[in-house]
Amino acid sequence: MSTLADTRAIVTGAAGGIGAALAAELISRSATVVLADLSETVTDTAAELGTGAHSWVGDVSAVAGIDELIAFADDRLGGVDMYFANAGIIGPPDLGSSDADWDTVIDVNLRAHIRAAQALIPRWKEAGAGHFVATASAAGLLTQIGSAAYSVTKHASVGFAEWLSLTYRDDGIRASVICPMGVDTDLLRAAGSSGPAQSAVTEAGTVLTPAAVATIALDAVEAEQFLILPHPEVLDMYRMKGSDYDRWLKGMSRFQNRLNEQNRLNEETTHAGND
Repeated sequence: MSTLADTRAIVTGAAGGIGAALAAELISRSATVVLADLSETVTDTAAELGTGAHSWVGDVSAVAGIDELIAFADDRLGGVDMYFANAGIIGPPDLGSSDADWDTVIDVNLRAHIRAAQALIPRWKEAGAGHFVATASAAGLLTQIGSAAYSVTKHASVGFAEWLSLTYRDDGIRASVICPMGVDTDLLRAAGSSGPAQSAVTEAGTVLTPAAVATIALDAVEAEQFLILPHPEVLDMYRMKGSDYDRWLKGMSRFQNRLNEQNRLNEETTHAGND
């Protein structure tokens, strides 16, 4: 029997993609789950999963939303043993054009994690157990060509989960962070169908299905593993970065220039075809 049997979990960003896949895999391992999302389609996703799945619609980046979500989980599940901070957005391209651009992505990709932890850690300390799982990205270990906000917030997400892991380990609390490269989700498509941000991901390695990521992630969660890499090659890239930072930066700059040139040529071809 899975060690996740009878676990009570919240998964955010669960209307589709990795979130829905995590919820499905949790239920297959006999956990009960609240699927949370801004989109009302999360109710359909939960209904398809059947018994053990409950849906909640709201903003998981706001303090009030998180409080309501946890209260809902307490009512439906009887408590929260695991929190999967999975909701995320790609954010503005390049540097963005305003503080508002950055505020939104910081709220969703980082502050949502902080606010959920602030609500849950005290009760988990009292219980002597709990597990916080953040969906970050390989961009949190490497970088994201084409989007400063996404890269910065995913780095911060990794750093926050790391801090949780070392700070509360002796209280029985665990933290994990999932850092995939390409996954076939709406988030990947939101990076732009032919832009350098998406090309940087799709050219770096295999694009995995959400279900494959969920299986790998929950196997690692059961093993209480902190750093979860659905694409194992990310570890080699991370080691290369750390071994010679300047060389890595120069190589990434060349890679970005190649992608930009490729994107320019694609746009010229498309425009010529439309003439």
